[in-house]
Amino acid sequence: ASSAPPSFFTSSLPSTSQGRGGGEGGGERVPHLRASSGRYLIMAAKTGGAVQVHKNDTVKRTAMARTGLGREGKPIRLLSNHFAVKLSGIDAVFYQYSVSIKSDDDQVVEGKGIGRKVIDKMLQTYSSELAGKDFAYDGEKCLFTVGPLPQNNFEFTVIMEETSARAVGGSPGHESPGPGDKKRVKRSHLPKQFVVGISYAARIPLRSVALALQGSDSDHAQDALRVLDIVLRQQQAKRGCLLVRQSFFSDDSRNLVDLTGGVSGCRGLHSSFRTTMNGLSLNMDVSTTMIVTPGPVVNFLLTNQNVRDVRDIDWPKAKRMLKNLRVKATHNNMEFKIIGLSDQPCSRQTFPMKVRSGSSEGQTVDITVEEYFKSKQVFLEKPYLPCLDVGKPKRPNYLPIELGNMISLQRYTKALSSQQRTTLVEKSRQKPQDRMRVVTDAVKSNRYDDDPIFSSCGIKIDSQLTRVEGRVLSAPMLVVGNSQDCVPFKGRWNYNNKKLFEPVRIERWAIVNFSARCDMSRISRELINCGRTKGIIIEGPYSLVDEDNQARRCAPIVRVERMFEKVKANLPGPPEFLLCVLPERKNCDIYGPWKKKNLHEMGIVTQCIVPSAKMNDQYFTNVLLKINAKLGGMNSKLALEHSRQIPVINKIPTIILGMDVSHGSPGRSDIPSIAAVVGSRCWPLISRYRASVRTQSPKVEMIDSLFKPLDNGKDDGIIRELLLDFYTTSQQRKPEQIIIFRDGVSESQFSQVLNLEVDQIIKAYQNMGQGPPPKITVIIAQKNHHTKLFQADAPDNVPAGTVVDKGIVHPKQYDFYMCAHAGPIGTSRPTHYHVLLDQIGFTPDELQSLVLSLSYV
Repeated sequence: ASSAPPSFFTSSLPSTSQGRGGGEGGGERVPHLRASSGRYLIMAAKTGGAVQVHKNDTVKRTAMARTGLGREGKPIRLLSNHFAVKLSGIDAVFYQYSVSIKSDDDQVVEGKGIGRKVIDKMLQTYSSELAGKDFAYDGEKCLFTVGPLPQNNFEFTVIMEETSARAVGGSPGHESPGPGDKKRVKRSHLPKQFVVGISYAARIPLRSVALALQGSDSDHAQDALRVLDIVLRQQQAKRGCLLVRQSFFSDDSRNLVDLTGGVSGCRGLHSSFRTTMNGLSLNMDVSTTMIVTPGPVVNFLLTNQNVRDVRDIDWPKAKRMLKNLRVKATHNNMEFKIIGLSDQPCSRQTFPMKVRSGSSEGQTVDITVEEYFKSKQVFLEKPYLPCLDVGKPKRPNYLPIELGNMISLQRYTKALSSQQRTTLVEKSRQKPQDRMRVVTDAVKSNRYDDDPIFSSCGIKIDSQLTRVEGRVLSAPMLVVGNSQDCVPFKGRWNYNNKKLFEPVRIERWAIVNFSARCDMSRISRELINCGRTKGIIIEGPYSLVDEDNQARRCAPIVRVERMFEKVKANLPGPPEFLLCVLPERKNCDIYGPWKKKNLHEMGIVTQCIVPSAKMNDQYFTNVLLKINAKLGGMNSKLALEHSRQIPVINKIPTIILGMDVSHGSPGRSDIPSIAAVVGSRCWPLISRYRASVRTQSPKVEMIDSLFKPLDNGKDDGIIRELLLDFYTTSQQRKPEQIIIFRDGVSESQFSQVLNLEVDQIIKAYQNMGQGPPPKITVIIAQKNHHTKLFQADAPDNVPAGTVVDKGIVHPKQYDFYMCAHAGPIGTSRPTHYHVLLDQIGFTPDELQSLVLSLSYV
């Protein structure tokens, strides 16, 4: 900082240009401005490509329109998992109604399952009052019809037979303590009464979808598509499927993959309607969710805790795991929700029961759960196990664990272990041809367009995959050691007979061995020899440190601490890096604590390996590529970068930012989210980066620490840190262009990225000194979507470098799909790039070429 001229660090200027969209796509077009919910009043006029905004007004940026199509690359015929939808009844209008369901004690009913049953019953009972209309119901508070109902408000009383025991908690044949016991048994089998209120909320014309397809902005288009999605969800709910957002999962054991630990992966289907350049389409894809493995509760607990005998079950842990799961009692087929476990085993757990003697009312006696079931001719084999409590908090209701079966299709929402994740990935893979067949069969067999609501809207869904034109871009040329060219082939390249571009020299290092079965001398020798052929000079290791035998039985953190003390005792000073040999695959439980201790606490670079039969030259080359990069070397460089010929970027100082937020595992709302931004350095290079990291509130996707002004006027944000680093490594040049790649945001959050995050970046820049604000290009990179690409004429995955920017893309906005990588296993998932803002003014070919090149650095 001290070496930088004052102009870069003077106090903040008035933000004259802050927030202006400023000629997206080369400065020739006026950005699309619109008033939004009354908060912004925009008065803009074309004045030679600029935007006039009345003083003190704020410009709200919106996603830019497509500027053109790419032309470079070899044409390829593709198929996509989109199915064309014909929309002939565009004059149809959806009417939205708000729904409230209350039970007879005036309690609001929240459960989706019971909500659907009540609405179905209401339709049967009051069909004539509702003019025989068909409904699309979302299971919660919204209901849709084609055309209006006879009146705007209704209130119906709905009587449900028999569902009471299942829906509101029943009894496995015996009752829990408490007065009014006998009455409650009788009452639970009486019909249950609900009051359903329906009131008009909104009108959603289907024509809005047709307008959106033509590229017009239509506020109702997303609402109309949501209604169509709800119709599909309702169909699947009626078939008994588990619904998870826009995916559905049927109860078929053939769809289950055992992940161990009482958890199964359940394969289902995702479906959603999308507006595309080709028209409306239905996107169908294979989807997987985690469920509790159905079957006996005892079996679930044994596998969940990885024990063989019921006597080894950790019951407090079992209680936490079972809470809120649903079981079916094997002796009477009734369903219950578990709220806890009994304090005593079945043989000792008592409850008061009234015993009749003749005609008199009888007396209350304490009876054990085991005795009760014996009196009902149900004999327990494991009376020494506790009972499931399936009652209410103040009215326990006991069901012996051995009589409980886990109901199928119950979502498992806790975090998976590393091993479970690995198993899920390996067993969920499908070759492209298999995936095409599954989604095509689903569209044909489900006969979606037979639905009466679809029929009344004139909706017809094609049963064939959509044909798409793609292009395969040439891979960028790379440069390795001795300025030797390296030509990637099918998304791969190797270093046989080649040296690394910038190899490091390693003098102070050691090998740490957590694995008993490993020849560390051989590993050291082969690594040194392989390094020499690649240009890395590696001295002999300071020490080969073995773990003590008795330490292997300790907890992972203890093992790491002991090993680290041993390393310190064996080395004269801090090492440049440690090679760590793990006992099993990298997802072993030592890996996390070892990385935390070394990287986070001590600042020591480590490389973990696992001894295997494949420890050949290729293996050690791959390990050395990682070590060289971690220690600041460079393995390869783009040829365009080497010859300083990168279009647009080479002439004007440009920083490239990559931004993402990672969140804690599902169900952990107490773990802060972590915002990370990487920034390029050493311009005109685009392959060297540094990272800046901050914590923020849990589950918050927008980054709030890009600009972080302190009380003294200074900025403690991420962007300042990266701009300073760029400046000091780029011949004291300030970036005049910023290219932002933003990961992990959905379409509904694009506006926040464009306005909140971009504004922070501009403020951080302006806070550092004078001069015009930089030109900014913002690109969203989405991997979490359901569009897949297949070759029309070959069974393999699409080749590396495949790009699609027509047909299945957005009808108006600037997006494209690119599969930069080779896909040797499973089905490749292309990245969906969405260009929200382009003040720099790339042509489509320049931008797509840049994205592909960045994929190779």
